[in-house]
Amino acid sequence: MGRHRAPRELPALLIPLRGRDFRLLWTGMSTSLIGDGILLVALAWQVYALSGAPAAMSVVGFALSLPQVVTLLFGGVISDRFDKRKIMLCTDLVRGAVLTVLAALSLSGTIQIWHIVALVAVYGAGSGFFGPAFDSLVPRLVPSDELVQANALDQFVRPTALQMAGPSLGGVLIALGGSGLAFAIDAVTFAISATCLLLMRPLQMGDPDEAGSLWSEFKEGMSFVRRNVWLWGTFVAATFAYLLFIGPTEVLLPFVVKNELHGTAGDLGLVLASGGIGAIAAALIVGQRGVPRQYMKFIYVSWTLATLAVAGYGVASSSWHLAVACALVNGLEAAGTIAWATAKQRLVPEELMGRVSSVDWFISIALVPLSYALAAPVASAIGVRETLIGAGVLGSVVTFAFLYLPGMRSPRQQVVTS
Repeated sequence: MGRHRAPRELPALLIPLRGRDFRLLWTGMSTSLIGDGILLVALAWQVYALSGAPAAMSVVGFALSLPQVVTLLFGGVISDRFDKRKIMLCTDLVRGAVLTVLAALSLSGTIQIWHIVALVAVYGAGSGFFGPAFDSLVPRLVPSDELVQANALDQFVRPTALQMAGPSLGGVLIALGGSGLAFAIDAVTFAISATCLLLMRPLQMGDPDEAGSLWSEFKEGMSFVRRNVWLWGTFVAATFAYLLFIGPTEVLLPFVVKNELHGTAGDLGLVLASGGIGAIAAALIVGQRGVPRQYMKFIYVSWTLATLAVAGYGVASSSWHLAVACALVNGLEAAGTIAWATAKQRLVPEELMGRVSSVDWFISIALVPLSYALAAPVASAIGVRETLIGAGVLGSVVTFAFLYLPGMRSPRQQVVTS
């Protein structure tokens, strides 16, 4: 007689995938993130092909980020009131349509900078609704004791798709058919994501007619954030850190690869892919070992070191130097993000999660458009490499300083709900 075999235990990172709806969400998100990784390379390459100046990329980055900031707070209120799945479905369809138009313009050879600016503005507005809806949906699909693993899986998937598979595929697609082909494939990934969302079971929602006004619900979310130092302090810390390093990184890293190191789109894709490797390693470690008990300290130390590593872009003299810096930036950022997402999901009431998440996104990226706008003129004034070094050093100092706000390191004792 054969011996009975005990069922093989799933690796900790994969446990949340036992749920059908989370598995569908994860599949759609993974696919669309591959498309986003393609877009990272295709958009930069298209802009620099039309205009070799960092100023053009700054304008595109500003146009992409500002509408997202504007729509975020409204998106958070909407996601707490209506079906999050349907909100995400609508935004996927809008962003897929934007990419279809970009592909048509690029493939026909008629694309201009103003086309890109106008279209990415619509894309950014859609993203402002998607982020809060996604953040507030995950705790409804995953048991509380699996949230660390779910967030670790998220941080595993994002770099794998966004920084490894996507950029690498983007480089290949650009070589085969230019940026237009890359935009077209990205549009297909949003169609796949939308299909996965359609296959999910509808969520049980409260009656929107029984809820208060949008304004009163918005104020309720803001009031919760204001009463809890660990929330608003972290949001403000991110605001200033992102101001200092997001624009320089997004605008100047492709410039360094293309114009100073004379690399190709494939080289840029490989640099971004190395960041994915770092983030994957962090997700595997944190997903298996869990979040340390002093998780706020862990979050801030991780993010401080990640920001400091941005300075490595400024001192790099070869693509592999950039790759090492990118691995450190993304690996350390991912480790802190897993702990941060888990803290929010466990300490913020479910009915407020969409609004708190939208305030998080809104405050954190409020100055990102300004960061994009300033990146090119600052680089012109003091130098590209000096801008990157300054961004990393100053950003890390600002981030670490916020750890010492009163109450920041003891969030459970600071949570005030009413």
